[in-house]
Amino acid sequence: MRSIEPGTSRFRVRCFASPRNDDERYPQVTTDKPYRPNVGIALFNADGRVLIGHRFKGDGPEIILPGLDWQMPQGGVDEGENLRDAAMRELWEETNVVSADYLGETDWFTYEFPPYEGPQTHRLAKFRGQRQKWFALRFTGKDDEIDPLTPRNGQPAEFDAWRWEHLDRVADLVVPFRREVYRAVAREFAHLAS
Repeated sequence: MRSIEPGTSRFRVRCFASPRNDDERYPQVTTDKPYRPNVGIALFNADGRVLIGHRFKGDGPEIILPGLDWQMPQGGVDEGENLRDAAMRELWEETNVVSADYLGETDWFTYEFPPYEGPQTHRLAKFRGQRQKWFALRFTGKDDEIDPLTPRNGQPAEFDAWRWEHLDRVADLVVPFRREVYRAVAREFAHLAS
């Protein structure tokens, strides 16, 4: 569900990307748990494409479905952490990239985790989903800087491969419960993709 609110200089889109009603794998969930603060990164190369990572096969709320195992870097915000700093930290932890310039950011988007019957991770136990602010960054390095396989900062690797992709195609490559957020991000940053 999307709501549009008047902003100070433009309309802001808030995306409540709850699991879609037409996808039986992710029925609608209602909970009193809060959303986990999170940042997402749309890292653009000189050709206007964004960096996406191929997720390791796994389980939990972010279970990978065949063919829907790509996403842009994203991750949690530490308590008291500046959001831009969190975006740069997450980008480095997941991809090794430090050569990036700030281009812009979105308002907050949210999505809910789908129902999951397996072991309850800290995320599932405490949070209903994620509240994300997305940052657009321009990659200023060379492709050999990108290394998603080496664990950094005590965090395990999340991706086993990476590639550059057209921003407007990424929503079709992610798990269904994230699609509406990815579509909103593509609309917000469309002017950077050309």
